[in-house]
Amino acid sequence: MSEESVSSLQAEIETRLATSEPEVEVLLAEVVGGATLQLFIDHPEGVTVELCERVSGHLGEYREHYALEVSSPGSDRPLTKPQHYTRFLGHRARVRLRDARDGHRNVTGELVGASEREVTLAASEGIVTIPYDQIARSNLVPGD
Repeated sequence: MSEESVSSLQAEIETRLATSEPEVEVLLAEVVGGATLQLFIDHPEGVTVELCERVSGHLGEYREHYALEVSSPGSDRPLTKPQHYTRFLGHRARVRLRDARDGHRNVTGELVGASEREVTLAASEGIVTIPYDQIARSNLVPGD
């Protein structure tokens, strides 16, 4: 599945849940191995098994095509939107780039800035600014 399809799939799911579970935030929806739809969700009061079951129930048509896994983001929470980066300024994150930069595809460091177009990390190699369109995947790095 192309990245564009994944984005449209996530947008479809967000739209579907907006009316039935308006406080649920879809952090990431992706098809893994062509057969499993993984959905990471968040909620202001936390993610419970009951919430995951309710969300799964609202997405019945997706279960006809995929094995559906709905879960909380965990300590290595995916970062997929500009507001995620802003919310977690001061935390460590790992960013996988679409294309290698200076021979590296991954940058890990403290989130020190985020705008509508790019994120800035204080990494071991210095301050690194990455446009969102260059990010393949990103997540928080759990504390040591």
